[in-house]
Amino acid sequence: MLIDGYGRKHDYLRVSVTERCNFRCQYCMPEKPFSWVPKENLLSYEELFKFIKVSIDEGIKKVRITGGEPLLREQLDVFLKMIFDYKNDIDLALTTNAFLLKGAALRLKEAGLKRINISLDSMQEDIAAKIAQKNVLPKVLEGIEEAKKVGLKIKINCVPIKGINDDIMEVFDYCKDNKFPVRFIEFMENHHAKKEAKGLTSDEILDRVSKKYKIIRKVPRDTSSPAQYYEIEGGYEFGIIEPHKDDFCAACNRIRLTAEGHLIPCLYFEDAMSIKDAIKNDDVDKAVEILRTVLKNKPEKNKWSVKDDNEVSSRAFYQTGG
Repeated sequence: MLIDGYGRKHDYLRVSVTERCNFRCQYCMPEKPFSWVPKENLLSYEELFKFIKVSIDEGIKKVRITGGEPLLREQLDVFLKMIFDYKNDIDLALTTNAFLLKGAALRLKEAGLKRINISLDSMQEDIAAKIAQKNVLPKVLEGIEEAKKVGLKIKINCVPIKGINDDIMEVFDYCKDNKFPVRFIEFMENHHAKKEAKGLTSDEILDRVSKKYKIIRKVPRDTSSPAQYYEIEGGYEFGIIEPHKDDFCAACNRIRLTAEGHLIPCLYFEDAMSIKDAIKNDDVDKAVEILRTVLKNKPEKNKWSVKDDNEVSSRAFYQTGG
């Protein structure tokens, strides 16, 4: 069992397979050149799997593959199958922008993928293009439809930015009509985003929804979920991820591994330790020791709840998948 210094049990590993992305979203990496880390700097799938396997043995029950955009790394389905074949009841998930999903969904499902989270920030083609800095919406919607067709469980993530895509109800209704849970994510201030970007707060999101639908209850919170869910009349539930709330970190169960082998204990902070040498030297015991040290030193909470405009994370989310 993996326990951090504050008694929180960790059973969820997020693995970034690449920091490359084919979008340049305003809230993530709008100014980053289209470049890539040299292949020799990345852990191979076999090396990543070596760490995932021992993490599962230590108590990890959920593995989510992220990026950057994970579908940019070739043979992702082969990697997923490694994990599935080792433990076929593992909760195996993927986060993607869905731009390349149409041609990959069936392979991913057949490899053992169970669930998929997809970024969808607008149902308006021009607004989606403004956020991602390229025309993306038609291919994203095709990818979502293909994922639905092959039987993947789908969740939608949306980051509403004031003055751009803060009219959230078209995304809400699309998800409601398709029975996809949608989670609206409060913008997490970071140095890599557009300086002018300001997100909707949870109260502002609730206000927009309540103008069209009656919210009948706040759903009792699943402590393993980062989202607070709400139910509207008719039974549809939607979520809000609120990193600015004081209690957001109270039940954090997540640890993150980058494609270059850095173990990251907290999404906000830059702190990390590398397992790269241990894994390349086949020293699994050392990798586990580093994992336990990272957890022991994990901070109690992020600083997004601090009411100070200067409290901005320097974390590059494209390295960790959020």
